[in-house]
Amino acid sequence: MPHHVAILAYDRLCTFEFGCAVELFALERPELQVAWYSHAVCAVEAGPLRAAGGLALQAPHGLDAMDTADTIVIPGWRDADEAPPSALLDALRRAHARGARLCSICSGAFVLAHAGLLDGRRATTHWRYFDKLASHFPAIAIEQDVLYVEDGNIITSAGSAAGLDMLLHLVRSDFGADIANKVAQRLVLPAHRDGDQAQLVARPLPQSQLDPIARTMDWARENLRAGHTLASMADQAKMGVRTFQRRFKDRTGASPLDWLVRERVMLAAQLLETRPGLAIEAVADLAGLGSPESLRRHFRSHGLPSPARYRKHRQLTQASMP
Repeated sequence: MPHHVAILAYDRLCTFEFGCAVELFALERPELQVAWYSHAVCAVEAGPLRAAGGLALQAPHGLDAMDTADTIVIPGWRDADEAPPSALLDALRRAHARGARLCSICSGAFVLAHAGLLDGRRATTHWRYFDKLASHFPAIAIEQDVLYVEDGNIITSAGSAAGLDMLLHLVRSDFGADIANKVAQRLVLPAHRDGDQAQLVARPLPQSQLDPIARTMDWARENLRAGHTLASMADQAKMGVRTFQRRFKDRTGASPLDWLVRERVMLAAQLLETRPGLAIEAVADLAGLGSPESLRRHFRSHGLPSPARYRKHRQLTQASMP
């Protein structure tokens, strides 16, 4: 059966966050040739529900539809100072008890907090709500300089667009890097931004080909197998090493070498999925990670299983799909 996702809807709904969840999970994607998600939009209260922008929404399901969901998405919450209805909190506790994956975007973390499900866990929210979440729920280990946090089967994300990064992370976890990259391409989004990337980026991610940082990133991506160094990347950008390092971090939220390793790990994951006959040694070489030992070490540091287990898991997942 397809993985079933419940998307919550409530009065004074956060339209953008709700739209992100609908875009990821409610659209049919036959071009991917996988058993894509099924979904249910679940009303927290009787409708019609008002949404930001003057819209009205009539959800087809109630809270009882959450009881069969594999994943539940909370797309924000209408007021960080308002306790959610007890029926919703009870439904979330039941879902958590049976092992469902619970995800919040932006202020949706307050809903999980009111349910007591974040106590003793790492979590995040939009930077505007850090102090309020900390003062109201001191048992939560709030992580501030991140886009999203995964702690067990609970995932919380920062504001708005960071929710898309988290949702793509779910797709990557469920279907692998190749499918996640195709979905990101459809959405015209970066294929992967790590959850530990800072929320407060001084300037937007580079897009213009005239930008030396963007040009250097494209140059490195074209041949990740090459022995790129901080000095060679700075030389390509025609900057001093310290200036390049500072500007790269300002633009992307990551150091040049950390970014380079993430790109190589993503390429290795894609090779493991799409080229099953390719030896692990060749995957490590083509991705620029050198040796199988280095490949395993970097997979482990990025929260992935060993390359052999990753490939086997993806093969089993694909074989089980109709």
